[in-house]
Amino acid sequence: MAINFKLILGIIGNIISMCLFASPMPTFWDIIQKRDVQRYSAIPYVCTLLNCMLWVVYGLPDVSLQVLVVTINLSGCLIELIYISIYLVYAPKKTQTKALKLLGAMMVSFILVVVIVLEVVHDKHQRKLIIGVFCAMFSVGMYASPLTVMGMVIRTHSVEFMPFLLSLFNFMNGFVWFGYAFVGHIDIFIMIPNGLGALSGMAQLLLFFIYRNAPPVVAQQLELNEAGTPPETLPPSIHIISTDCD
Repeated sequence: MAINFKLILGIIGNIISMCLFASPMPTFWDIIQKRDVQRYSAIPYVCTLLNCMLWVVYGLPDVSLQVLVVTINLSGCLIELIYISIYLVYAPKKTQTKALKLLGAMMVSFILVVVIVLEVVHDKHQRKLIIGVFCAMFSVGMYASPLTVMGMVIRTHSVEFMPFLLSLFNFMNGFVWFGYAFVGHIDIFIMIPNGLGALSGMAQLLLFFIYRNAPPVVAQQLELNEAGTPPETLPPSIHIISTDCD
């Protein structure tokens, strides 16, 4: 029963994770229509790609042999590569160069970490520990990314830049995978980031219901008050997604 329940949670988590991966689609449809990246940043999508790649390695047979975490994160890698490709096509030369440098730096770092761990560390449990720590740390950082937007909501009393569905899916994703971590063998590498993700999503939903009736803040006015543009939240990778399945 425990194994079946774990599988059910893993499948549900995969479905929610795919919804999170798909959440930036309106952004890229807007970019395609306007043939301009406007003020969108490539950083969230590059970071999500790196996060997905780390979780793919975590699920490999040489590390922990977790099939569902590999499949969902491979899907995430493909989707993020599509997003990044679209971004690079429509980005101006200067922005494109910066995005390529960031992507190159992250790819080099990823390759170095993976090669060193797989070639130098021969014990499977040690490999899982090292890769798991990297995955958990990166996922915690991504789950913490909405804090800036939450701070903006509190300052402006407006949820204009904090979509309800994204907050809801973030909460559901964290909650499902946090529960999954306790079925069978406890996996702290899933438990910690997704527990924090569930709390973050819950806080976002609470703020949404507190300020849902407040008038929206005009972006131009926000720029004048904040001397900048509203930050873009990191899309969930298998903070997402730190998904993990036995």
